[in-house]
Amino acid sequence: MRLEGIGLGYRYGRGPWILRNVDIAVEAGEIVGLIGPSGRGKSTLGRLLAGYDKPEEGVVRLNGKPLPAEGYSPVQLVFQHPEKAVNPRMRMRGILNEGWKPDRAFRASLGIADEWLDRFPHELSGGELQRFCVARALGPATRFLIADEMTTMLDAITQAQIWHAVLDIARERRLGLLVVSHERSLVQRLCSRVIELA
Repeated sequence: MRLEGIGLGYRYGRGPWILRNVDIAVEAGEIVGLIGPSGRGKSTLGRLLAGYDKPEEGVVRLNGKPLPAEGYSPVQLVFQHPEKAVNPRMRMRGILNEGWKPDRAFRASLGIADEWLDRFPHELSGGELQRFCVARALGPATRFLIADEMTTMLDAITQAQIWHAVLDIARERRLGLLVVSHERSLVQRLCSRVIELA
């Protein structure tokens, strides 16, 4: 399976191009890094590949076909700020079960404690909340995960725990993983190939 963007271009309205003529591909089972300075379009590219935004130029293909328009997407995106990705009025059990219902063993692999399930998002730390966002994105139908600065705001121990769990799951399922970051040391440590947006 292959996720690819071909000739991608994107801009807001009639403003300057954020991305122009970008080609990128991630294969199943591959861990690819995407790095570059702030403002160079890394997050925008991740949103295009996940189908959150539509390119003005070019196409995104999953195994040669457009991304599905409805239902659980096989391409999932985890954002840098988990509080922006959840409904603040829902309890964590409901948030977690929006896409699928991970069992206790899966939750435990990501360090999610059972007592957190009945809490609201504001009752959790950033690291605890991000664990839920990662778990929600790793449903059985997921084939590609785009991690957009997924652990940048977290302490070093939490970062290591989350990445260890995600890499284990990715290898077990042969998921394609795109690691979006400005931290060169992180992508060099995790990834077999690195793409740089200059």
